[in-house]
Amino acid sequence: MRHPHRLRRRRTVALATGALLTAGLALSAPASAAASAAPTTPSVRTQTPLVVNARWGGHCTYDRIVIDLQGSVPPVTVTPVSELVYDGSGKPVPLPGTYFLEIRLHPAAAHNDAGQNVYQGPKLQTINLSKLKGIAMTGDFEGYVTFGAAFDTRPSFTTSVLHSPERYVVDVAHPNTC
Repeated sequence: MRHPHRLRRRRTVALATGALLTAGLALSAPASAAASAAPTTPSVRTQTPLVVNARWGGHCTYDRIVIDLQGSVPPVTVTPVSELVYDGSGKPVPLPGTYFLEIRLHPAAAHNDAGQNVYQGPKLQTINLSKLKGIAMTGDFEGYVTFGAAFDTRPSFTTSVLHSPERYVVDVAHPNTC
């Protein structure tokens, strides 16, 4: 007479062994083999947003910095800093001013996957608006794109995101000049 509990145990052990062997083979196989063994479904790839330009304009009550992007607008930090330096080298950025803002986008790039530059804006530009005195692209490294902005007086600013096309905006308030 067969013992049903032994038969169930053998099936369970066989299933568990098969699952472990399958998992072990998948883990030990090269990534290309695992990828080719996977079912063919459309993959969702998140593309790094590309920074393509930076521009500015003076308005009656504010100066505006606009960073143009291809793709979505990534998280951005705008931080007052005591000086502007180039990412990587740490060399000072030669912009006139006493007060500075660092604008850092991450994840972002100013180059495509082939390493070609896609950024068409200024690398270093002196400006003579009511508040804004200069702007520089200070870095494009390991998923971070960084800009610096220079001012003669402490900037009071707000930020926003605009769409179609995608843009990140920094508005720096000043007394009405109109």
